[in-house]
Amino acid sequence: MMDTRNETTLGGAAMSTYDDFFAAQLDMLRAEGRYRVFAELERKAGAFPNACRYEGGERPVQDVTVWCSNDYLGMGQSKPVLRAMHTALDECGAGAGGTRNISGTNHHHVLLERELADLHGKEAALLFTSGYVSNWAALSTLAARLPDCVVLSDAGNHASMIEGIRHSRAECQVFRHNDPEDLDRRLSALEPGRSKLVAFESVYSMDGDICPMAEILDVAEKHGALTYLDEVHAVGLYGPRGGGIAEREGLMDRVTVIEGTLGKAFGVMGGYITGSTDLIDFVRSFASGFIFTTALPPAVAAGAAASIRHLKSSEIERARHKERVATVRARLAAAGIPMMDNPSHIIPVMVGDPHKCKLVSDWLMERHGIYVQPINYPTVPKGTERLRITPSPVHSDDDVDRLVTALSEIWGQCALARSAVAA
Repeated sequence: MMDTRNETTLGGAAMSTYDDFFAAQLDMLRAEGRYRVFAELERKAGAFPNACRYEGGERPVQDVTVWCSNDYLGMGQSKPVLRAMHTALDECGAGAGGTRNISGTNHHHVLLERELADLHGKEAALLFTSGYVSNWAALSTLAARLPDCVVLSDAGNHASMIEGIRHSRAECQVFRHNDPEDLDRRLSALEPGRSKLVAFESVYSMDGDICPMAEILDVAEKHGALTYLDEVHAVGLYGPRGGGIAEREGLMDRVTVIEGTLGKAFGVMGGYITGSTDLIDFVRSFASGFIFTTALPPAVAAGAAASIRHLKSSEIERARHKERVATVRARLAAAGIPMMDNPSHIIPVMVGDPHKCKLVSDWLMERHGIYVQPINYPTVPKGTERLRITPSPVHSDDDVDRLVTALSEIWGQCALARSAVAA
């Protein structure tokens, strides 16, 4: 038998085994207060945001209220969505059978892509297995195959966008976050005739800020650049039919590619891009992240289509969501809990220390059955550690009372600074 205990050198340090290296790296994360612990939860259909918490056993140990879900509108338990999924499951079975190239495109995929194209006012849409994959596959394909392409990427872009751009091996310039003037300066310095692609988001998930979309599009059009807009934290929530910030601002027709997710406000899973017929067909034909990946289960596609159709015509969820966000903000402000100011539905509660951030999160769960995930580096810069609170239409007044009371209590115990709003 081969002896795997021989000493080796990894990164300049002597390790007796590779596992020693892995363990040392994990110990470093723990020491820095940014080791990730996943809460083992079971959502309760029809009762969300309530869930059960497990600790590795067969029985739940605690009932909890979830305050950090990206199921922003509670559509993951919507009756029309569940009915559509049950019907498709009975009709089509569990899986898609493989890639769409090999196993064929299920009719529910076609219907969903039609709904998505209509939602964003585009000619066509293309489904992916997640929002991460749609960004990675689409951006890497476009940037790699456009001749002599340079990508202008917002400094706040999501990791999936960054990875897609890197994979393309195209030149990339990062412009200052939400800064059209810096974008203009960089585009002006490029050689005439180059392919140019401007990639940015509408709502940025950690700070909750919203881009100056019209100004960015003005600059891109001035320089003949394609535009790629990530609307994952906006679709379903903004605009008269849930088409996102671009719909709300009347700008959808000016964006080349609108990308979104089915796993947040629409309550299911999957990602997509929308655009012109030729652009979508181009990505479909060249993107390895689409060609070689098993398609979404038909039941998931059917549920997503039902969610989109519902939110195109219903304002009830969006109106209640807006009211809940405003209520939570006002209550937290009155308690002096420091929040990052922004115009979106995302409420970053600022802690500023990784160890205290995890301590607060653990204490809320263990003492009050409140789940809010700690957000630490590298998701956010060091010194800006936070709790990311996402109120939903299904959070009750009692839920809000318990959250604010518990946060105010632990804030005092941790000697954390309060905002000046507190009297």
